Parts: sequence; structure tokens; C-alpha cells
Amino acid sequence: MSLENPLWGAPRIHGELLMLGYRVAQSTVSRYMVPRRGRPSQSWATFLRNHADAIAAIDMFTVRTLGFKRLYGFVALGLGRRVVLRTDVADHPTALWLARQITEAFPWDTAPEFLVRDNDGASGWRFAGGCAPWASATARSCPIRRGRTAMWNGSLARSAATNSTI
Repeated sequence: MSLENPLWGAPRIHGELLMLGYRVAQSTVSRYMVPRRGRPSQSWATFLRNHADAIAAIDMFTVRTLGFKRLYGFVALGLGRRVVLRTDVADHPTALWLARQITEAFPWDTAPEFLVRDNDGASGWRFAGGCAPWASATARSCPIRRGRTAMWNGSLARSAATNSTI
């Protein structure tokens, strides 16, 4: 069983043996299991390759003008075809402005399954909590936190608005 199902651990094989009527201790099962080669799950790079069409990324950044005025930029990228879905600039962005950008970047039928974003607080507390008016049950937000990624039910909106650029 260990050879035929390399992703199964000792508890799973022990449970299967009990269902088949073999009474054996879990420690015995783990003693006779074949050691696993490589990683038990896919790597982050493999996940990105396999699900690129279902992933979008958003980011906000600042730009200084010649007159030293600070502008805030927004960009939404589709990782599947590596396209820019939406860009916009504001001098005083709010959480509602950001919500509008997200809803216009992903119309009704194009909402991605995963939304990758940084966790810098520019999005506001409503975005991280999943209680925003644009929350959707179809998307999971993946905030990037110092080299690791945590997935949770996040906020992603869908709107009938068309994509536009600066």
C-alpha cells in the first residue's frame, strides 16, 4: 500500500488496513513503510505553472512627479497570459477607490480563483478581513508575508464595468 500510494502516511494506511479487517498497530505500519522520495506535495513554482490561468495579482505603488507630488498607482495583472488587466493612478486613494479598481479589473465572468497581493496595509482593514461589500465566495486572497504565502477566504469583487487604462 505504501508503494502504490506514495502520498499516504502511516495514519491513512493504518485506517485502510483496519477497514479491510487487518488489526495492526500504527507504529508497525510506519516501521514497514517505504521512505518517500522528494517532496510530498507540489512546490510553489509547480502550483504557479499549473494554475496560472486562475491567478491574478494586484499591487499599489507610489510615484513622485517632477513637482514632488506623490501619486499612487494601482496595477492588476493576469498571470495566465501575462497581461495587464487594469492600471490607474490617484493622488488620494481610499478603500472605496481600491474596491472600484478591483471590481473594474475583474468583470462578472473573469474573476480569478486566486488573488495574490502584498500585505502592506494600503488596502485597508476591510480588504484583509473579508467583510468588504465586494467580497466573493469564489476567490481566495493570497497575501504575501515575508517570503511565505498564506491563503484564506479573501475579498474579490466582480462588476460589469469594462477594463480601462490610464
